[in-house]
Amino acid sequence: MTEVNSPPRVGGWTRFVTARPRLSLLAALVLTVLAVLAGSGAADKLGSGGWEDPNAESSYATKVLEREFPDSQPNLLLLVDSGRASVDDPAVAAEATRLAERLSGEKGVVGVGSYWGTRAPALRAEDGHEAVIAARITGDEKTMGETLDRIAPSYRGTQGPLEVKVGGIVAVRHEMQTIIQEDLTRAEIIALPVTLVLLVMVFGSAVAALLPLGVGIVAILGTNAVLGALTEFTDVSVFAMNLTTALGLGLAIDYALFIVRRFREELSGGADPTTAIGATLRTAGRTVLFSALTVAVSLAAMLVFPQYFLRSFAYAGIAVVLLAAAAALVLLPAALVLLGHRVDSLDLRRLFRRGRAKGADPGTGDGTEDGKAWGRAATLVMRRAPFFALGTTAVLVLLGLPFLGVRFGTADDRQLPSSAESHVVQQHIRDGFPGTPGGGLEVLAEGRATQAEYAAYKERVAALPDVARVDGPLVNGDSAYFTVQPEGEAVDDAGQRLVGDLRATEAPFDTKVTGAAAVLVDSKDAIGDQLPLAAAFITVVTLLLVFLLTGSVLIPIQAVLLNALSLTAMFGAVVWVFQDGHLSGLLGFTSPGSIETTLPVLMFCVAFGLSMDYGVFLLSRIKEEYDHTGDHERAVRLGLQRTGGLITAAAVILAVVMVAIGTSRVTNTKMLGLGIALAVLMDAMVVRSLLVPAVMRLTGKATWWAPGPLRRFHRRFGLSEGGPAPAPATRPDPERDTVGARG
Repeated sequence: MTEVNSPPRVGGWTRFVTARPRLSLLAALVLTVLAVLAGSGAADKLGSGGWEDPNAESSYATKVLEREFPDSQPNLLLLVDSGRASVDDPAVAAEATRLAERLSGEKGVVGVGSYWGTRAPALRAEDGHEAVIAARITGDEKTMGETLDRIAPSYRGTQGPLEVKVGGIVAVRHEMQTIIQEDLTRAEIIALPVTLVLLVMVFGSAVAALLPLGVGIVAILGTNAVLGALTEFTDVSVFAMNLTTALGLGLAIDYALFIVRRFREELSGGADPTTAIGATLRTAGRTVLFSALTVAVSLAAMLVFPQYFLRSFAYAGIAVVLLAAAAALVLLPAALVLLGHRVDSLDLRRLFRRGRAKGADPGTGDGTEDGKAWGRAATLVMRRAPFFALGTTAVLVLLGLPFLGVRFGTADDRQLPSSAESHVVQQHIRDGFPGTPGGGLEVLAEGRATQAEYAAYKERVAALPDVARVDGPLVNGDSAYFTVQPEGEAVDDAGQRLVGDLRATEAPFDTKVTGAAAVLVDSKDAIGDQLPLAAAFITVVTLLLVFLLTGSVLIPIQAVLLNALSLTAMFGAVVWVFQDGHLSGLLGFTSPGSIETTLPVLMFCVAFGLSMDYGVFLLSRIKEEYDHTGDHERAVRLGLQRTGGLITAAAVILAVVMVAIGTSRVTNTKMLGLGIALAVLMDAMVVRSLLVPAVMRLTGKATWWAPGPLRRFHRRFGLSEGGPAPAPATRPDPERDTVGARG
């Protein structure tokens, strides 16, 4: 065993923060101010799309059609309601025509068409009281949003005998971006005070509680600066702001919890502040750094996918994880050195802790009754290991079964609340129009062809199953396009089959298919192609990192399998709630009947990384105890006893942050926040508390086995808390039966 009061070997960054703590805090303050300045306006630069594969056939066809046939890709729709009169009434038609002519004169608007100009049946409601004016706003997402803000007020509302609402893809994405920014501000207002209350409950001391929250705020401000910088080089999804802010706050608090807890533990053992911070950074500090690497690895797996929606989370997520770790490892130790024993000041629970030992830290497993309760729970679980292992696994698998019925779709206006104007427009079109303007399939034909060849191709397409109507061709030089209206919904199974049929239809020219169903098919193919690579990357790197931490062959395999198992409840709940619509009234969303294709990938990478975060904290403490005693079951019990309460507290705090994000009015953000909150709680309260100790009891001392070459590799390159491990004890040490005095 190591002596608590022995001088630790202080690393470079430890030496810096202990020797110059005020300078460290000043530098952190300056960087935070710069981050505030750099991050201002970052939200306005973020995109609201990114679900499509930019290299896919559908993306190529869309770009060509936008350039050659802007009328074919309307992204702005004006829903014109004529009240009790018919849309064919002369007065209505005259006013609507003037409206369309005025729209065609707006800067940045092209391809204006309307029912009154084309008499296309798809642009007229079946009841005859509504019709559509369609157009295209040009430019990138920011430019389109600015154009919409400029022109929409002039068209929205009462226009003579007409009532006009603004919709279309541009309006949907712009409204989504605005709502997400508003919801993020509200989520922060909810999460910060609740988090502070929970931290006070964990630490008792108001000073100790404010430290993790301060680190979290620094991480949030740094996150905004990172996002602002990233937008200068690449596209970043507005959804990334929600998740990276949550990760920045949640992980910073997690890391700070472990460091502050370990620092207080060292102080309670008699160490002076400088010695205590050195020991803390050699133990909890190394674990925090190692944990940040495991989370970053899970997020980095999203870089293999072509959709910028996923890639933006990888860019921003990796940055914010490292930022949170840096704040916890530099800013926090400097503050702790300056505070010393005053870290326990303003003890708000003094009245409730009479009779407890000085320095006890309820809820964190530092020798208090709560910590001993975790130890007793671990003993019970290990005594009935087969029952808990099989029972917990069966429950988790059962909770995940709804995911077998998952249906993938695209993100559309139904992500927005039912009162959102663009959602209202699209819902009226879905419910009352014979077709979906701009929602069918477009076939781009490239290469010279005769009218007879175009006509023959059109006949072949019209004869395909599930085709309601074929319009076109419209010809521009060597290019032409056809519009194909499917009989059902634009992206249902029949629509996706039709994409394959169209691509397989012979033609005397090159054809490319686009449209909502084609984008979905291409997106699913892109994810399916890259998913094995992403899974292999996460698995291999996680196995390597956990081996470097533990020196065991079996523990890394257990960690990967149990982490994956902990996510089953999240995926099952996502399908049961957000696809099938259960609890939609209570949670306030409209179910589109499908899950956006990229969301499960994103949720897996984030939740897997967070699960590894807690797994690393538990395994590192178990490893530390095993190195000291050589007693496997004792190490598992003491590891859970010392970390169980803290991991649970950290998980609850992170879940609070994610639930605050889950209060968003945008369905995908709600799904993301609530789903990850569920995954975090299931991992901390079920997998870490029940499954891990049960499985480790069943594997026994074989848990720590590794062949000779790997043992030598680990001794040379492995990472462990506190440097080289002492030789395992040959028999139990009675002194260590009293848990809490030492770290």
